[in-house]
Amino acid sequence: MNQSLVSLKKNIIEAGKRAYARGYVASNDGNISARVDKKYVLITPTGISKGFMKTSDLIVVDMHGKIISGKRNPSSEIQVHLQIYEERADVNSVCHLHPPYATGFSVAGIPLDQNNLSEVIISLGNIPLVPYGTPGTEDFYKPLLPLLQQYDAFLLANHGALAVGTDVFNAYFKMETLEHYAHILFIAKQLGNVNTLNAEQAQKLTALREKFGIRTTLGSDTGKKGSSQ
Repeated sequence: MNQSLVSLKKNIIEAGKRAYARGYVASNDGNISARVDKKYVLITPTGISKGFMKTSDLIVVDMHGKIISGKRNPSSEIQVHLQIYEERADVNSVCHLHPPYATGFSVAGIPLDQNNLSEVIISLGNIPLVPYGTPGTEDFYKPLLPLLQQYDAFLLANHGALAVGTDVFNAYFKMETLEHYAHILFIAKQLGNVNTLNAEQAQKLTALREKFGIRTTLGSDTGKKGSSQ
């Protein structure tokens, strides 16, 4: 086992523990993966809590899903991970969890596509709602593909949330940002008023992405919505 694979395993274990500790998953929910190289992907197993995984539980698969190493079976949702890696060469990690507030919006059928929070506009842009597909089937990932080039974080209708990133923690922290935003927006709605930034304000924030090294094509529809609700 090379050192890079050792590091990737440790990072996935740590991300899984953080996700479980923050209540982003319950029981055996969720899956996290990382690209090892152009041929192989490291992924969490099915049927085990993300808070109690060991490095020996993780599985290496090829780009067709064939197990290369590991004693367990990979996540039943492995195909969405492989499809993302196939479509996005810049993505090196995929994080799929069920954080309660973000998942609440997904169950309610409400995308997070308003310009409400400056940090979210800069780091994530808008967060679309992906139409429902049966988990573990191609219907699960097919609705995601048309949105994949434009966004790094997604609500999965009646299912959960998904984030992609340049490494394990980049993807995981995008999930944290997504859930934090959903929580704040939920509170604002309870207070009875949600203000949105206007197009000019949002575009100024979008312009900061290049300065901070964030993908400039991210959520290109950001800035079009500027009304209060």
